[in-house]
Amino acid sequence: MRRGAVSTIGVAIAGVLAGALGMWWVGRAQGALPAMPTTHGEWVFIPSGPGDSLRAYVAYPERKDKAPAVIVIHEIFGLSDWEPTVADRLAGSGYVAFVPDLLSPRFGITPPDPDSGRKLTALLTTAEVSAALDAAFGYLNHLPSVRAGQIATIGFCWGGARSFGYAAANPALKAAIVCYGSAPDSSLMRGIRAKVLGVYGEDDARISAALPDVARQMKEAGASFRYDIYPGTGHGFLKPGRRGSDGPSVGQAWAAISAFLAQTIGS
Repeated sequence: MRRGAVSTIGVAIAGVLAGALGMWWVGRAQGALPAMPTTHGEWVFIPSGPGDSLRAYVAYPERKDKAPAVIVIHEIFGLSDWEPTVADRLAGSGYVAFVPDLLSPRFGITPPDPDSGRKLTALLTTAEVSAALDAAFGYLNHLPSVRAGQIATIGFCWGGARSFGYAAANPALKAAIVCYGSAPDSSLMRGIRAKVLGVYGEDDARISAALPDVARQMKEAGASFRYDIYPGTGHGFLKPGRRGSDGPSVGQAWAAISAFLAQTIGS
């Protein structure tokens, strides 16, 4: 890594793992997660540019054949305890799931304070984020356990916008799931080859009010886009503690996400 004290990495990773397990128990109690957290999860560092490395959590399913893969893109606060539980959920459904810490190539690792993470994320350029996601895509595409070419992204809030944007940047991406994230500029939509699914909260007009225009622009660009707005929910509702996160819409949204992944990259 370019920055960050090596001596703190072990402590940080241990904290994230412990936090992820704790969040899994909370999510399991709410019926939002599968019966097992994951069959195998590990932390890796992969090259992401000259002198830089990308830190990521990878969750593997238990299966005898190669699996499709999903890149999980974190919120604006950086990589928190929650995103690895999303990866574990996807692994429990048969996918190899890769959660990159997009702050790590430039800043070492995501700081524990969410506000500090948000401020650092705001400093990332589009080129830096695309380079990190390209590194994640290339890593997965060459893993022996991954079905080459069958890769999707899913992102949340800021990460949802990055999921949508990466679909425009990488024509090899098969599918993109946008959870309450904004769309890229309409001029970029013609580059989208992936099928795109949008997941939005009813009480999130800041984002959802633009959806009819986004759908029209995607149709004019010849790109595939469908979206659902979930009742009784606000921004970020798939994460525990947010408006609607304890209601039935969470399970409905995950069912739609699972069906979409099965249709686009297989299961």
